[in-house]
Formats: sequence, structure tokens, C-alpha cells
Amino acid sequence: MAELKYKRILLKLSGEALGGSMGFGIDVDEAEAIASRIKEVHEMGVDVAVVIGAGNLWRGKQGLERGMDRSTADYMGMLATVMNAMALMDALERMGVFTRVMSAIEMRAIAEPYIRRRAVRHLEKGRVVIFGAGTGNPFFSTDTAAALRATEIDAQVVIKATKVDGVYDADPKKNPDAKKFDRLTYFDVLNRRLEVMDSTAITLCMENNMPIMVLNLWDSNALLAALRGESVGTLVTEG
Repeated sequence: MAELKYKRILLKLSGEALGGSMGFGIDVDEAEAIASRIKEVHEMGVDVAVVIGAGNLWRGKQGLERGMDRSTADYMGMLATVMNAMALMDALERMGVFTRVMSAIEMRAIAEPYIRRRAVRHLEKGRVVIFGAGTGNPFFSTDTAAALRATEIDAQVVIKATKVDGVYDADPKKNPDAKKFDRLTYFDVLNRRLEVMDSTAITLCMENNMPIMVLNLWDSNALLAALRGESVGTLVTEG
């Protein structure tokens, strides 16, 4: 087997990844499918950390449109990410993968409080670590949480899992002539307003020279190919 280019990764999942065909709620089959992908690379010796969103359970935009306080809406989203983290943890542990959920908001009955050194130690011991509750602060997305946690744990790449095979200049589902990018710089993403991650997350990755790989997690070969350093998806770097 080819030598792996990346030995420690931060996998960023959207909440919708757990939502199944309806895109809402937690689909156990989808949780198990994602868990099987994680298990496959974990068994190759890769340290895997995960940040997951909450769009399948709560969309703060709906609350804001009705006049909800932004902080309240964001805290509700953080709680929803912990529910998703627990669902993914359960799927992984049923497959025999030791997993820890760490929450940026203390809820000791169900998750460990996030402590950077403890998170790194879990990874060193071969456990998958799932980071819940975003950064613990309103006004910051789970994209930003992914960039922050990746930097803190010395990950070598952020892998943004999507259901398309990379970043395009238009929606490939609506425009058959959409062009796929194999490589982009952080400035390309910001200047073109490409929907890779939000601008705060992109800037944080840029300042810390953290590569971002956008790929289709549901392609059975994409994640393994990316870890080997093969040309797959879209790679965002400084140049």
C-alpha cells in the first residue's frame, strides 16, 4: 500500500450528511455509512478528528427570520451538533472503534469538556475524537470550529466532506458546463466567493497554512486516494 501523505486529519461533515434522503433528522444508515469510511482510514493508522454541523436538526436562519436572538439561535445549533456527534460516536463504537465526544460547552454527563491536550492524547491513543458544540461561542460557524480544532491538534489537512467531487465555479447539478477546480489558493476562494467554507474559516486556515481538501466522501475511493496524496477533489492551499 502506498505511503500515506496525511497521518492526522480533521474531517468536517455537514449535519445534512446524517439526514439521509430527506436531509433532516438523524438517519442511522447514513451514520453507519460515514462511520464505515472513518473506520477504514482509522485502521490504516490515521488519526481522525471530526467536526459535524447541525443543519439536519436546526437551522438558525429560520429562527432569525422570526426575530430570534442570534446568540440563542447559535447556542441551539451548538446543542444540535452534540446530538449528531453522539449519533456518530454510537455508530463508530458499534463497529469497534473507540471514540470520544468532546464538547466546547460543558455537559459532563454526556461528553468530555474540550481540552486541547486531552484531545491530542486521545488521538495518540488511537481514538477517534468528535468535537461538538462548535467553538462554544455564538457568531462562529462549525466551519470555523473545524479550522480552529485542526490547527490546535496539529492536523495536516482539513477534509471537507461533500456529495460532489470538488469545488466548481457554478452548481454542477444546475449547470452542466460548470468547471471543476483541481487546486485553488485561499485568495481564490475568498475573491471568487466560492462556497468551500466561510470566510472566517478560510482566513484561519490561510494564516496557519492549513490545507483544505474538498471531496466526495460517498465515493468509496476518494478519501483513501486523498490520504495517499493522489489528485482527487479540490485542494486549497497558499499557492
